[in-house]
Amino acid sequence: MMWKWLDKMTNTTETNWLEKDKRQLHPVYHPNSHANAMVVERGEGVWLYTADGRKILDGMAGLWNVNVGYGREELAQAAYDQMKKMAFTSNFSGMTNLPSIELADKLAGFAYDGLNTTFFTSGGSESNDSAFKTARYYWKRKGKPTKYKVIARKGAYHGVTLATTFATGLEKYQAMFGPAMEGFIHIPAPNPYRFEGEMKAGETVGQAAARALEEAILREGAETVAAFIAEPVMGVGGVIVPPDDYFPLVRAICDKHEILFIADEVITGFGRTGEWFALKHWNVKPDILSFAKAVTSGYAPLGGIQISDAIRETIESASDAETWMHGYTYSGHAMACAVGLKNIELMEREQYPARAKELGKRLFEGLESLKEFGFVGDVRGLGLLCGVEIVSDKDAKTADPAQTMKVFKAASERGLRTRPVGNALAFAPPLAISEEEVDEIVKRLGAAMDAVA
Repeated sequence: MMWKWLDKMTNTTETNWLEKDKRQLHPVYHPNSHANAMVVERGEGVWLYTADGRKILDGMAGLWNVNVGYGREELAQAAYDQMKKMAFTSNFSGMTNLPSIELADKLAGFAYDGLNTTFFTSGGSESNDSAFKTARYYWKRKGKPTKYKVIARKGAYHGVTLATTFATGLEKYQAMFGPAMEGFIHIPAPNPYRFEGEMKAGETVGQAAARALEEAILREGAETVAAFIAEPVMGVGGVIVPPDDYFPLVRAICDKHEILFIADEVITGFGRTGEWFALKHWNVKPDILSFAKAVTSGYAPLGGIQISDAIRETIESASDAETWMHGYTYSGHAMACAVGLKNIELMEREQYPARAKELGKRLFEGLESLKEFGFVGDVRGLGLLCGVEIVSDKDAKTADPAQTMKVFKAASERGLRTRPVGNALAFAPPLAISEEEVDEIVKRLGAAMDAVA
């Protein structure tokens, strides 16, 4: 019955909806890219249902974040129950609320030992901005105010606040917002498929990429560098999974030169890669952890940073004149924190990290089978986070963004939502996905590639 109603509504109202939609400015907006927007009416599990009656398999879990899938009534109920009591109160000026206390307590040591203190934000950009400010604050309190620079990687994505825009290593995000903010340095990423840095005889990609970090520290002067920031698996930069030797070397270099290591786990956190947090794959832990997205599976805006006990002690011992003067209106939002608590409970009960590990292997193997197409240059992934790189020449590894867009559009026409990131297609479906639905991703992508070929 509902679809009959939608059919009647589609012809008369969808054009009107899209006209009205022009009154809002969308993220990374250009009218050409938003000319035929998908109007989503509802979601269930891994499926999106559009206002014009289409059923779309969401291979991106929203924006890498709807880990438990759409339509989970437990999360809606958690939001409702908390909002009935109190949706919001300030977390400034000596006030707090029970859900933020309970979620911070739940997260203490949850990701990594020694990270027991949480500051809440509304999302990933705010989280990384908070991490940068906290790193600068820490070194100033330690009597080293010249340590203010942040080293990031080319191709990294860390957000779109003014600071995080220039920490991001993708020029298209920066081009129209200059002049560049001073203090951000970029080095080659540990991309095993197409490493862009210098390789010395006998080096692995991991060793060469780690050496690039140390050389940048020495070039800038360790006394000027506050922190190094890295996504364990780079998302928007092409779903780049680093070699296994990379992060242990990075951790040792940061320790050697007194550099704080910030792990941007906005995408990789909360089970996505087969571990609760991705640096556990390499037995490495950061000094500051940035998180967001899947902490609520997208059911409410929430993010945060966790800081080491040493950083917490430095903040606690400050004089009034050295107060950590940072915060947001919605820091520790009561309803969002209540949803976060229920979301983690749900993920623990349904063992989502283990599911991501098991089903990630199935997805990776399926995508690997598509290498039979002449334009599939590389397939990579960790857990339910995979990328398929499209090239015009496999031997030369020539990037082919135009062909990537053709495959993307053909997949969309076949009811599969992916995301083009450069010349790669990203896949990060809800962790609630079934084996049959994993296979459906591969089937639909294969059909799209066959049509393009």
